[in-house]
Amino acid sequence: MKTSIELFAGAGGLALGVEKAGFHTIGLIEFDKDAADTLKKNRPDWNVIHDDIANISCLDLEEYFGLKRGELDLLSGGAPCQAFSYAGKRLGLEDARGTLFYHYAMFLEKLQPKMFLFENVRGLLTHDHGKTYETMLGIFEHAGYAIDKKILNAWDYGVPQKRERLITIGIRKDLMKEITYAFPKEHDYKPVLRDILPDCPEGPGVPYGEKKRKIFELVPPGGYWRDIDPEIAKDYMKSCWNMGGGRTGILRRMSLDEPSLTVLTSPSQKQTERCHPTEARPFTVRENARCQTFPDDWEFCGNVSSQYKQVGNAVPVNLAYEIAREIHKSLDAAGDKNELREAI
Repeated sequence: MKTSIELFAGAGGLALGVEKAGFHTIGLIEFDKDAADTLKKNRPDWNVIHDDIANISCLDLEEYFGLKRGELDLLSGGAPCQAFSYAGKRLGLEDARGTLFYHYAMFLEKLQPKMFLFENVRGLLTHDHGKTYETMLGIFEHAGYAIDKKILNAWDYGVPQKRERLITIGIRKDLMKEITYAFPKEHDYKPVLRDILPDCPEGPGVPYGEKKRKIFELVPPGGYWRDIDPEIAKDYMKSCWNMGGGRTGILRRMSLDEPSLTVLTSPSQKQTERCHPTEARPFTVRENARCQTFPDDWEFCGNVSSQYKQVGNAVPVNLAYEIAREIHKSLDAAGDKNELREAI
């Protein structure tokens, strides 16, 4: 059984995909109490560690997880973008101190897993003029890993949502002859909201106020502010009316024949609306969870606001599965090569 440890686990989108791909998760670290409770509720057998990762990364991780250095198959997770200090002339791990990424790098240094999966927003590529990601790549390489990276759109992998993620895959350099990785192939069919909304279970949600609801009733499915009376739109948009650009996210109503736009961490944000296609209301937590391809029996803990946040921050389960399945294949192929070598 291939083993994995996940950092910054959130509500379990990435972990679910990794599990589905065949990995045995021996530890998940999550600081947010509601997200940690979600993991514990749905997977009582998982070793969920509700703690600040800084309290764990400083420990003897081999002893803590009962692993020998180099034994772990996969380290997965994704730390938020934070600028580094650039205190030293040679950018390295010390420059990452004070960031959450530092602790991910410490896990890599100490455990030396065979492979790692580091996921993040596309914006990491340009964060701090590209310096942040460039420094991360340098730290990965210094830790002993060869890197492959690609931006993947979840819609191409069985997820009814346009959501781009920067995926970074690392292979320990001493295993390069045994392990090769190929990013998953795009699916032929791309799901849309019609595929997931009609039979969605009921769940908690936050309605629009009466005035906003009546305005959204005027917007046709697939439309936005330009599709209603200009005077009504101007009154609703106020200062946004004079902004440049298309402002296509304002008073945006989804259509059943398109995928969801990127699921957000709150039900309603004025400049990035995602109104339900057939009802004048935001998507419920459960509908957002379907857009993220969480199974219907996956329960979210905490209040409604916390649940929206957990779902919005998650990696789509199907995307995680496709990536992790290819990692599992790579590790399996390496094992077959080693067995053949030993037999010879």
